[in-house]
Amino acid sequence: METAVLNETIKALNYRPRQVRASLELLAAGKTVPFIARYRKEMTGSLDEVALREIQATYHQLEKLSQRKQEVLTKIAAQEKLTPKLAAKIKQATSLQAIEDLYLPYKQKRRTKAQIAKEQGLAPLAAAITRFESDQALAKLSHTLLTEAVADEAAAFLGAHEILAEAFGEDARLRAWVRQRLSRQGQVVASLKDESQDEKGIYQDYYDYEQPLKKLASHQVLALDRGERQGVLKVKLVLDEAYVLNYFHSQFVAGKPSGKAASEIQAAYTDAYKRFIKPAIEREVRKQLTEQAASEAIEVFGANLYHLLMQAPLKGKVILGLDPGFRTGCKLAVVDATGKFLAKAVIYPHEKAKGAQANPKLRAEAKRIVTDLITRYQVEMVAIGNGTASRESEQFIAEVLGKLTQTVYYVIVNEAGASVYSASANARAEFPDLNVEERSAISIARRLQDPLAELIKIDPKSIGVGQYQHDLPEKQLDEKLAAVIETGVNQVGVNLNTASPDLLTHISGLNKTIAQNIVAYRNEVGAFKSRAELKKVARLGPRAFEQAAGFLRVLAGTNPFDNTDIHPESYPLAKQLLAKVGCSTADLGSELLKAKLAQLDLKEVASQFNAGYETLKDVALSLEKPGRDLRDTMPAPLLRQDVLKIEDLKSGMKLEGTVRNVVDFGAFVDIGVKQDGLVHISRMSKRYVSKAAEVVAVGDIVTVWIESVDLKRQRIQLSMLPVAGDD
Repeated sequence: METAVLNETIKALNYRPRQVRASLELLAAGKTVPFIARYRKEMTGSLDEVALREIQATYHQLEKLSQRKQEVLTKIAAQEKLTPKLAAKIKQATSLQAIEDLYLPYKQKRRTKAQIAKEQGLAPLAAAITRFESDQALAKLSHTLLTEAVADEAAAFLGAHEILAEAFGEDARLRAWVRQRLSRQGQVVASLKDESQDEKGIYQDYYDYEQPLKKLASHQVLALDRGERQGVLKVKLVLDEAYVLNYFHSQFVAGKPSGKAASEIQAAYTDAYKRFIKPAIEREVRKQLTEQAASEAIEVFGANLYHLLMQAPLKGKVILGLDPGFRTGCKLAVVDATGKFLAKAVIYPHEKAKGAQANPKLRAEAKRIVTDLITRYQVEMVAIGNGTASRESEQFIAEVLGKLTQTVYYVIVNEAGASVYSASANARAEFPDLNVEERSAISIARRLQDPLAELIKIDPKSIGVGQYQHDLPEKQLDEKLAAVIETGVNQVGVNLNTASPDLLTHISGLNKTIAQNIVAYRNEVGAFKSRAELKKVARLGPRAFEQAAGFLRVLAGTNPFDNTDIHPESYPLAKQLLAKVGCSTADLGSELLKAKLAQLDLKEVASQFNAGYETLKDVALSLEKPGRDLRDTMPAPLLRQDVLKIEDLKSGMKLEGTVRNVVDFGAFVDIGVKQDGLVHISRMSKRYVSKAAEVVAVGDIVTVWIESVDLKRQRIQLSMLPVAGDD
């Protein structure tokens, strides 16, 4: 770890130096972010995973900056052009762009007109112009520089112009000024280029569009980029040229004698701006806008994925999964309370082909099959995928449930990515005798039962909770989503004896090989009886054990602590705490233990035990709530027994809905009809909301009012504020 970069990281962040230093030292030692966040709180001052990742990212960014500074200093020094003043400027640069601006005049480039002019000996004339020498002196000097290549005075001044224009064009100060002004005062202007490329009118809002750059939202930047890429839009950045040239005049000509030199300098900086600075800075600012918008979109995607993974599980329920379809039928699968596959069937309750009604006998048979499965396996919930034929299937299931004597609910489940997983090698290995759609029905049922365990099997980019996700930098997106999955899985923890290899792979300290070895050990030896038994697994050494053990649970094992968040290294502390209150492991989770722990001053006890207060506090909480699941505090799925059609919706109608996706400008909410409705950020709260994620998250259950319904375009506008017409 570089000391200089460490110090810069400390300066850049609002954390105590000790916290930053300790976090980076732990990361450098190979500790994972989830492990540090949970089990090294005393060292980091209780920094959470977000803070730890921010410190990690900032250090890497500044390390990259430091490395580039050194590269540039070395390259300029090799040209013997590195002055103390230039070296100081490079060392003080706070961004890669500032370094590149300073390096530009020394960068190896193709032979330019300015370089040719210098080779022709015209640099003295350019220098004389910058000194504002008299017209006569300039004319006299130009004649002394005439050669076979420089035939006359005009050619000499043309060469000097090229030298000056390139110098102005590479002036770091000018480029920085123009960049700043364009970012703060510039406008983006979009116009229609080819309407035939936009048959659905997706980019209609941008056909005649103008907006200050500083007010552009990330989704607008990404929409403009995509529209331009698809040949629909022409996009340009605009900055008042007269304003820029007036500034250049004030810097180089104002107060100087008029004459040939002044006019040459004016011509040179004007040419430099139009030919070099303006196009380069526009490209840079466009790139910067795109990168910033992509970063924000990735953050939105990450937040949506996290909330999707952390949805409350429906534990201990027998579930019937339904993968809807028209011609090929609806695939059914029943899973037991542990997710074990029990039975499958195919039904044909819908239209067999476009315009033709399903055979009434087939629909009646479908009702009989569903009723039989529900009765035989004591199904408590029906999970319906939200793909093709979803609403028709919902209507069908509602009819079936309405005739039952027992109470059974249904839930619409986001099936995005289920077909991708069902065709994967993992799914084929688990269910080799089933087809893709049948595996998909199992996945849909399990998603309701334990969203986290099922969704991590799927490429997160297939889950469909992003914004312009196919336009985002893949490496950056993958890193973010991997971090989100790692956070979610480790915050919840997994059952060591039932977790799939996919789930185990994301546990702190484990990798794909070790995860497979854990499952192989389970299959060969039998269920783990303790966390300590992990040490017998091939390739799971002391370091992996330290990082992973606290996140792996053993239910009904030989040591009750193994079903808690307590790390094995803190078991002696847990025993000490139990002894202090006169309890044993048999009392874990009891009201007696909770009452006795509540009477303690944990800070005082920590001092007595010579233990960290944060660690002791976490140990006490785990003793009170062994086997706790963070997701139990999340909103439960919205259970339904009846169905709505879009035609049933009226302005002012009040409904409950589930947030399916959150984007910068609003949230899409499933209210039980075929099309999700949109709540714009302006209709989320009486206070100003800049981003929807400030108010809602994926999986939230929200109360909404119908604002308007467009039957032709199948669009529903919703409001989280009461709408006129509401009773």
